[in-house]
Amino acid sequence: MNLRTIKEADLKNKKVIMRVDFNVPLKNGEVKDDTRIRAALPSIEYILNQSGSSLIVMSHLGRPKGTKNLDYSMAPVGKRFEELLGKKVKIAKDVIGAEVEKDVSSLKPGEVLLLENVRFYPDEEENNPDFAKKLASYADVYVNDAFGTAHRAHASTEGIAHFLPSYAGFLIEKEIHFLAPLIENPEKPFVSIIGGAKVSSKITVLESLLRTSSTVVIGGGMSYTFLKVLGYKIGNSLVEDEFLKTAESFLEKAKKQNVNVILPSDHVCAKNFSEDAEPVKIDDINIPDGLIGMDIGPKTVNNIINCLKAAKSVVWNGPMGVFEFDNFSKGTESVAKALASINAVTVVGGGDSVSAINKFGLSSKISHVSTGGGASLEFLEGKTLPGIQILTK
Repeated sequence: MNLRTIKEADLKNKKVIMRVDFNVPLKNGEVKDDTRIRAALPSIEYILNQSGSSLIVMSHLGRPKGTKNLDYSMAPVGKRFEELLGKKVKIAKDVIGAEVEKDVSSLKPGEVLLLENVRFYPDEEENNPDFAKKLASYADVYVNDAFGTAHRAHASTEGIAHFLPSYAGFLIEKEIHFLAPLIENPEKPFVSIIGGAKVSSKITVLESLLRTSSTVVIGGGMSYTFLKVLGYKIGNSLVEDEFLKTAESFLEKAKKQNVNVILPSDHVCAKNFSEDAEPVKIDDINIPDGLIGMDIGPKTVNNIINCLKAAKSVVWNGPMGVFEFDNFSKGTESVAKALASINAVTVVGGGDSVSAINKFGLSSKISHVSTGGGASLEFLEGKTLPGIQILTK
């Protein structure tokens, strides 16, 4: 994918407007996890290092549904952004209007202005061209570094790019650098590990990765639908009966294409779905009646680890079990640790897998941890991401 990147842009003596993804978790008015802010800093610092440039930063936070709801104000995010940048950040009280125009026009070289939450206006998610044009009027150049929202055709991610010279920041460039080869031409053997609760939400990515994978590992709640279609007992485990034919069709395609599929061959179960449920180990592929599959067992973990030893590329999206319950997090933790220990290109995408990697303190040992859950999933599904498509040459 041939992107126009900020290295190609003339930013000297220019006002730059940049879309970032500062949609971070807050607690009592404080930023709980600043990963996404840190991820945008290389592009921000590069822009500010260009002689005479100034910067307007815009983002959304949460889902204010097109209304000015100050529970979703960017102000606490701006405070943390200022600390990380080590430089004064002026925070605008709105996104458009006379006061914002005054803030923009008084911006001096080297200064930074953070706009209020762009989703305070319904025009943002509607990709209203007048709203996009208004945002574009603030600057000479547009930079998008918000990979997490690149799958949305919104005014600040796609619309604005029709009105200004537009470029991708370093984060978007890095995401594409790691994700694109996985669906185009990964180094083999290539192992895809796909987990999560439902077949319905992952079948498209499974089918897309089937084209390039050597092995596909299926874990999490969705694995029980596959086991059921193969005739195994799944007890009271989660199952999507309406996707049994889809699961069967996927397994047939994998067989035809000589792709190895690893499913759970043993389990950690419970009598009820709760955090303090007693773990019951089942050393068999069949789950007895009255039990719910909650995690993969040690035999399955070993199968996955043995398969990873030879891998040259790995993508992981979705946990292997109910990892947020400590009693049922061992499978996910073991896969995360195995991934961190191998000599391969390792890419982790999707909110829960990223949370798992962070929970077990392994992010520094993974080649790339994607900042965009929905965006990375859609990219791996082979879908066009509007916010990125418009930045291609």
